Order: sequence, then structure tokens, then C-alpha cells
Amino acid sequence: MGFFDKFTKKNNEEELLTPEEERAQQHNNIAVGLDIGTTKIVSFAGKRNQNGEVEILGHSLRESIGVQRGQVINITETSNAINFVMGDLNKKLNMNLKDVMVGIAGQHIHSQRIYGDIKRNNPDDVITQDDINHLLEEMFKTPIDAGKQVLDVIPQEYIINTDIRILEPKGITGRKLGSEFNIITGDINHIRNIGRCVKNCNLNMDSLILEPIASSKVVLDEDEKEIGVALVDIGGGTTDVIVFSDGVMRHSAVIPIASNVISDDIYTVFGGITRDKAEILKIKHGSCMPDDSTQNHLISIPGVHGRPPKTISELELAKVIHSRMSEIIERVVAELKNAKCFDMLGCGIVFTGGGSQLKGLKELAEFKTGLTVRIGYPEEKIKISDSEYKNPSFSTGLGLMLLGIERNEALYGYPSFNSPEQPVDDFEEETEPAEEVEINKPDNEEQKKKDKKRPKDPDKKPWLWDQLGKILDSLLTEDDSLEDDNLDDDEYDKEL
Repeated sequence: MGFFDKFTKKNNEEELLTPEEERAQQHNNIAVGLDIGTTKIVSFAGKRNQNGEVEILGHSLRESIGVQRGQVINITETSNAINFVMGDLNKKLNMNLKDVMVGIAGQHIHSQRIYGDIKRNNPDDVITQDDINHLLEEMFKTPIDAGKQVLDVIPQEYIINTDIRILEPKGITGRKLGSEFNIITGDINHIRNIGRCVKNCNLNMDSLILEPIASSKVVLDEDEKEIGVALVDIGGGTTDVIVFSDGVMRHSAVIPIASNVISDDIYTVFGGITRDKAEILKIKHGSCMPDDSTQNHLISIPGVHGRPPKTISELELAKVIHSRMSEIIERVVAELKNAKCFDMLGCGIVFTGGGSQLKGLKELAEFKTGLTVRIGYPEEKIKISDSEYKNPSFSTGLGLMLLGIERNEALYGYPSFNSPEQPVDDFEEETEPAEEVEINKPDNEEQKKKDKKRPKDPDKKPWLWDQLGKILDSLLTEDDSLEDDNLDDDEYDKEL
């Protein structure tokens, strides 16, 4: 059964939902974002309320053990953690949610620019969404290196014939429709490992989304994307970079060092402390900007197994953090300049992710880059009623949840929540309309489409969600075994 097939557990057997059950499920419009990160695995559930706002219903979090540098290296450990966060989330909500939007990251993710076009049979007819879908479908078939899989195709701008460049081609006539595409690819084995973990937990993976794209949904506003901005998501294992300009994603990249490396530096430099204590030192006392005024500020750390306490200078701690964070920022700048994106950034850089919470990061980044910098919190397009959720480390999970809600709306066409005359509760009580009401319904097909419009159309079209589902299905059906093909660290490093 494919990822998009809707089923539920009844008497320990998988049964297809009845139309009434599926309609109720669609109407509930609850989506789950599952962030499988290097340091934590977190699930968020949310829905769009009657006022058209996306609200968070609940979340669950657990430490991640089986993921390294954004990639699953231990299927059993990762599956156990996913089982915990989903079981805990369902218990809190008293539900049995099975469909999840999953993020993907890691050094194996690559972005490349490729041009593609199609010739139209009737050049005198205007370009429609079907033409655009046909072009996108062809680009998903782009030949790539063995062992890789196309995850997404993102048009930069459309080209009509050979000379007209435009962001929205619908309604224009032309013989040829083309575009330069940002093709996102990933390693098939790592994609399959994520799929196996999700399947081990009896969950359905609705789609696999590049994590910085998910983060951008709740961190960046549309003006920033239009003017030009780089989102830098500093996670535990990797630093993800994504660039927007003119409202379009222009570039993405993965830098294989992040906040865990800073903790390792503290552990190595000061010695005599555990890795857990090094992480606590970084979070509670760390700063990216050494300040001589803190030279006499000392931090006392309990000794190991009865040994005397260890004392560390705040200034020396800041110097260690400053050195590594400077390297991360310099590598981000080098990536942006190599991709010819640095000069696009009218709105500078937005940092998010757990690593962005280090004190002094904004000041250090502005000094190193010469650009404006802000720390990005997940507060775009989501109603945040609990301050706990206003945390950069939750950007990816909340972005995945929001994408899940928009996907459901694109596929199922929910009625508008903005109409006070038709509250949500009336949906299940809907009866067959009387004949005279039917006569008054608009005959015009265009008007019918307008009547079905939701508060805001999602970025992805229903066709594209289906296309992504087919990709996920094909990856697991090629090799659907669930053996625990764990890798030890040496094998993992050789593979990279």
C-alpha cells in the first residue's frame, strides 16, 4: 500500500477508510510534522481553525541517538524514538494520527541548476497549469548520477519560446515552455532508511521535504523572500543554507559542521568533563563574542566520580565557541559567493535552528558578513499561543506541520473557514440539498472553483504532491526489506 493510501487500524488489521471516515479525517485537517534530527526527534500536530489560523495542538520530543550528521545510521534506535514521540503525541491528543510529513537533510543532499523545456502541440492556445505540470513531470525524469534520487524540482523563472522570461506563464501563448530548474537530489539509501524507520512505526509518509524549505515556511516572510534573503539553519549535525530572491528559491546547500562540533571542541579543549557537561556549558554559559570583562568570571563544574570540581574561565569558553562559529559563518559566506548569491541578499541573513540561540551570534555574523542579521523564530503563518513553541530549534518541525496542512488542503479542497454562515461543525451534518437550492447553484465552472477556494492556496499543487508520493513509493517497493542495516561510525565516515 502506498504512502498516500488512507488506512486506519481496526482489530489489528489494515482496512481502507470508508468515504465517511475519510471525509471526517479530511475535515479535521490535522497534520503532523516529524523532524528526525541529529540531536532530537520531535513531532508537531496542528490544524487550521475556524478563523483560518494554523494552531498547534501538541508536540512530543525525544533525544535522537540513531542519527548522525542529519542521516539515519541506526534504524532500530531511530524507529524507537519515532515510535515514542508519535505514541506520546497521540496519547496527549487522544487520537491515532498516522500520516506524517518528514524532513530530510544531510551532506548527501545536493542542488544543481538544469534547463528543461517542452514543445506545445497548440502554440496558439494559452499556457495552462496542465502545461506547467507536464514540464515539471519531465524534469522529475532528469538523468542523474547512479544512487541518487530527485527529491524536488523548483523552477527559477519560465521562458516562453526563447526570449520571454516570466515568473507566471499561465495565460501567455507560445510554442515552447521552458525553465532553468533547481534540482534537489539525495542519496537513495539514506532516503530508504528514513522510509524504513517510518514504516517500522506503522506510519504513512505523506511527503519527504528538504528541511530548510520547511523551516523557511515559518521563519521567513514574503517580503524577505522577494527582496532577497539567506536562511541559515544551524542544527546539531549540519548547517543548512537556502537562498530566496524574487520570491523564488535560488540555491540550497549543506555545510557538514554545526552546533555539535562546538560541544565537541569544548569537550576536547577543557578535558576532564563529560560531553553532556560540555553541551550544558555551551548552552548556559557560552557566547560567540569573547569579552575581556568576563576574564575573571569562573564556572565550576562538578568533578567526575568524586574528583574535585573543575574550573573554567568564561572568556576561554567564549574563545573556543568564537573560533568554531567563525568557521561556520565563513563557510556559509564562501558557499553564498561561490553560488553567486551573496549580492542577492537585500535582507541579509536569517539564522534559525538550535545553534542560532548562542549568545552573540547576531553581532558576530554581522561583523563577519557585513550584512544585516536576525535570529529567526517560527512565528510566520502560525498562531503561537505557548511561548515554549517560539524556539528556533522547532522551526523545521513546525514548518513540516504547516506544509502538511497545506498539502491536505491542496488534495482535498476543504471548505473555507472564513464564512461565518457555515461553521466547521455543520460539515458532518450536511444533507443532500433540496432541488430548488440546486437550481440556484452557479453553472459557471469558474465560479464553482472560486467557491471552493481556501483562505490561502498552498505553494505545492495537488499534482506535485502525488508525484512526490510516487517517488517515495517506488523507492520502498524496489527494496522493501526492513532489515536493520546499521552502520558503525567508521563505515559511516568511509561512506561520506
